[in-house]
Amino acid sequence: MAGNDWINSYLEAILDVGPGLDDAKSSLLLRERGRFSPTRYFVEEVVGFDETDLHRSWVRAQATRSPQERNTRLENLCWRIWNLARQKKQLENEESQRMAKRRMERERGRREATADMSEDLSEGEKGDTVGYMSAHGDSIRGRLPRNSSVDVMETLTSQQKGKKLYLVLISIHGLIRGENMELGRDSDTGGSVKYVVELARALGSMPGVYRVDLLTRQVSAPDIDWSYGEPTEMLTPRDANGFTDQGGESSGAYIVRIPFGPKDKYIPKEQLWPYIPEFVDGALNHILQMSKVLGEQIGGGEPLWPVAIHGHYADAGDSAALLSGALNIPMLFTGHSLGRDKLEQLQKQGRMSRDEMNNTYKIMRRIEAEELSLDSSEIVITSTRQEIEQQWRLYEGFDPIIERKLRARIKRNVSCHGRFMPRMVIIPPGMEFHHIVPHDGDMDGEADGNEDHPASPDPPIWAEIMRFFSNPRKPMILALARPDPKKNITTLVKAFGECRPLRELANLTLIMGNRDGIDDMSATNASVLLAVLKLIDKYDLYGQVAYPKHHKQADVPEIYRLAAKTKGVFINPAFIEPFGLTLIEAAAHGLPMVATKNGGPVDIHRVLDNGLLVDPHDQQSIADALLKLVADKQMWAKCRQNGLKNIHLFSWPEHCKTYLSRIAGCRPRHPQWQRSEEEINQLESDSPSDSWRDIKDISLNLKFSLDGEKNEVGENLDNDVGPEKKSVDDNNKLENALLRWSKGVQKDTRKSGFSDNVDHASGTGKFPVFRRRKHIYVIAVDHQTLDGIFETVQKMLDDVGKKYEGNAGFILSTSFSLSEVESYMLSKGLNLHDFDAYVCNSGSDLYYSSHNSEESPFEADLDYHSHIEYRWGGEGLKKTLHRWVGSITDKKDETEEQIVAEDDEHTTDFCLAFRIQNPEKVPPVKEVRKLMRMQALRCHVVYCQNGTKLNVIPVLASRSQALRYLRVRWGVDLSKMAVFVGESGDTDYEGLLGGLHKTIILKGVGSRAASILHAHRSYPLSHVMPIDSPNIVEVAEDFSSTDIHAALEKVGFLIS
Repeated sequence: MAGNDWINSYLEAILDVGPGLDDAKSSLLLRERGRFSPTRYFVEEVVGFDETDLHRSWVRAQATRSPQERNTRLENLCWRIWNLARQKKQLENEESQRMAKRRMERERGRREATADMSEDLSEGEKGDTVGYMSAHGDSIRGRLPRNSSVDVMETLTSQQKGKKLYLVLISIHGLIRGENMELGRDSDTGGSVKYVVELARALGSMPGVYRVDLLTRQVSAPDIDWSYGEPTEMLTPRDANGFTDQGGESSGAYIVRIPFGPKDKYIPKEQLWPYIPEFVDGALNHILQMSKVLGEQIGGGEPLWPVAIHGHYADAGDSAALLSGALNIPMLFTGHSLGRDKLEQLQKQGRMSRDEMNNTYKIMRRIEAEELSLDSSEIVITSTRQEIEQQWRLYEGFDPIIERKLRARIKRNVSCHGRFMPRMVIIPPGMEFHHIVPHDGDMDGEADGNEDHPASPDPPIWAEIMRFFSNPRKPMILALARPDPKKNITTLVKAFGECRPLRELANLTLIMGNRDGIDDMSATNASVLLAVLKLIDKYDLYGQVAYPKHHKQADVPEIYRLAAKTKGVFINPAFIEPFGLTLIEAAAHGLPMVATKNGGPVDIHRVLDNGLLVDPHDQQSIADALLKLVADKQMWAKCRQNGLKNIHLFSWPEHCKTYLSRIAGCRPRHPQWQRSEEEINQLESDSPSDSWRDIKDISLNLKFSLDGEKNEVGENLDNDVGPEKKSVDDNNKLENALLRWSKGVQKDTRKSGFSDNVDHASGTGKFPVFRRRKHIYVIAVDHQTLDGIFETVQKMLDDVGKKYEGNAGFILSTSFSLSEVESYMLSKGLNLHDFDAYVCNSGSDLYYSSHNSEESPFEADLDYHSHIEYRWGGEGLKKTLHRWVGSITDKKDETEEQIVAEDDEHTTDFCLAFRIQNPEKVPPVKEVRKLMRMQALRCHVVYCQNGTKLNVIPVLASRSQALRYLRVRWGVDLSKMAVFVGESGDTDYEGLLGGLHKTIILKGVGSRAASILHAHRSYPLSHVMPIDSPNIVEVAEDFSSTDIHAALEKVGFLIS
């Protein structure tokens, strides 16, 4: 009960009594008397955002006139406090147990990882502090040399000369536009929105960067501005005289808005999770189109792929991971604020159960997105060292000790045994300083103007603020933050109100976002604002505190300027501040700072040395620091000068220079095919049939015809060398050209790396027939046996395939191996060519049908394997899983029964398969995944076939990602796909539900062990299933062909 010392002793007495209070008959009788409702009372009066509400309720209860009602209220309030305290103690105990278990798991993972990496440890791997720091970058002072932005840009221009880079940034929640950003409108439109927009703008002006796309959500809702519905918005450079000298038709920085989610509705980030696959598909289409356009403009006809995809915040990180995997392009990630850190804060408050946190904030879905981002990222960009040391180390996928060992081994070119860890890089956010002129005047003198250059009139926002003050000439203490409890504004007001010397010397200005009416604000924000207003009234701060209702983004620099003009101070009292961009903005305008000692301000203060750090929980410390800076003019001037002297270290050119150098250090990756799209299109257009056999027949016919002509000509060759000779030469040229072309196709097919046991004369696998299908049906139902799957398959083939034969293509997507599928289909007399493609082993293998049955009816797409092999652990992963299998046993009496066994028969290069004897005894997916992540092994773990099998596949592979690969590789339109799934399925089932494709859910079909497979999920399926999506439709149990047709018509899919 921090902050409630008035009741601590009472609580201790109650808690000491313990179970004796359970006998509460007298209490119950009191509650039942009269018309007083304790339940309603506690809901309306006691439960609030802050525990200080309890004290106010206590005071009100004591003031009740009726003794009977007063006693009842006080007794019930005591019970509420007791329950709250007991709940907090219980949560603390549970949390301590979780942390102890986590430490043990982490240590075991480190030991096993170190044992596998059996080479002698170098000095860099032994855990010294210096090595630890260098693993995450040097100090900011050391990394950022003190040179001007002009020098930086001139040097970078020479280094980047001739480069044409394409970058993609992603930030999908909030309201994003280039000008007049509505920062503070809601919790989703905050500082991170401004950061990512300015980053895109700055990168677009850098030498060597041709185009930057910032992808976000397109929102066309009646309650927001029309500009958020514009598909594209160009970000104009801040400096018209900048260094951009490479303009082109599509060059520059752009906001690109992708439509996804509910139409005509702006929704908070917690509700966006089910629609992320739809965003990914839309973004994939944009990137493919833009890469082609840029390739035609500056790439010599070859696509210009992005050099990196950068996700901002957890939802964009999840999206970037899927896009990075689909395109095989390096990924960067910036968390901004992290889910595990928020979870810890919520648990400490003790006001919500874990389920309530999950339902309100979708916190576990957010954490899993951040873990997936760690799995997929080359680089994780942080603003401060605190973010690495105190926040990222909470995650399963990042361990600073293992990261240091891996980094040392990489430098020595020693094998890491399949282990990977993203590189943590500290790059402070940047700012534009060229337009900022620090104010040297004060409220008593006008130093800004003279006779030749008269001073400009005061900005309107100045009058809007100063109208609150009885003495506007006093120094201004400025706080700029939305009314959120974690911003700690109420403590600031208390510190100001209770320090009389500070009130006499200074005014307080609170810029708390924009609002029309308190009733229109969210409950949390409204409660903070009301608390501030009550404190103003309590301490009688009228005429000393300003809290304007509205301001524009363009007004913010003028607000800083006003505070500097009054010789004021900027304060950020947040409990934890991930970075603190406003501190840099304030310093650039000549304002000293007082800031929280928790988080990014520590690093900022280390560089700028322009103020004081305080404990945000210590009200007196805040008041003392503010008073010291306001009262001591020499200290104020020194802090101001230090800030202005060092501020260039946080410029955007500095930021972008470091940013681009880090990207340059990544291993280049992009889609690479062993046969170009141009060759394929040319061969397909020349081919009179899908089958190479037809081409071969034409070749032979022509050859025979030409041979006949040659023989006839040869008989008269000695007698006549006239016009016939020219004809023979032409015919020979035609024949030779055709035969060379024929051999070239066969040679390219062999070169492509497809399996040697397939017919290289068959072009069907190389040019899949589904490329010309009008619609594609993907059968992705899950079952323990192939009998159960093919019952559905046969219905689809009979109902849809026969009616639209030739126009409709079929793809089978399954957890079974190709050998199992082939054996089954042959045993049942089924046609292997009913399917154009087979996605097998949970998405780790992709095959195409081949119409040459002499050797093999399938061709493997090895381009797909090269696409998904990134970060595949291989033998290192296999060794760890072998050890894990041996630890999963069922003890019966004195014997141990092995629950999991390796399935060597169905294990492939990119799928490690295991048989499961008892699905109820194996750990859930999240536990196996955690074990792998803690040892820096990146993979997908899939329980399938009713829990009787486990497939471990590359982190970039999945059944849903295989469909996106078909879009990238063969240009298949995802919106022309219909994916049939059951009512339940394997543990990768959720990935098949969302996206641009149509999803047909077959009720009554699917895994019978769904309750086992999905019982221990980190988050419920409802958090990721877009139930209201127009692309999803359900078909009733025992469906008929009529039901299928009706469902396809409902999603607008039937072929006309």
